[in-house]
Amino acid sequence: MNTTNYDPEELEILEYIENGSPQCVPDIAEEIQRMRLSIAEKITKRKPVNLRILESDLAKLKSQALQQGIPYQTLIGSILHRYVNGDLTK
Repeated sequence: MNTTNYDPEELEILEYIENGSPQCVPDIAEEIQRMRLSIAEKITKRKPVNLRILESDLAKLKSQALQQGIPYQTLIGSILHRYVNGDLTK
């Protein structure tokens, strides 16, 4: 098989398939439904929170969010999420 037209990622996938690595899922429809429900639960479980922060901190957050092209509430949520998951430290 001529593999000169494939990028490295495609070659890796091709090798994975040709080596017999893929495993069949016994009930694919059930697995897809389980994954959909899991994702839906994670996406929809949001709670509104009221908090008081310094006006200057809020101004900085809004400025940074504007630079990133996202709402400042999304930035705050992202920072909190990363912090509680240990991905954000001082």
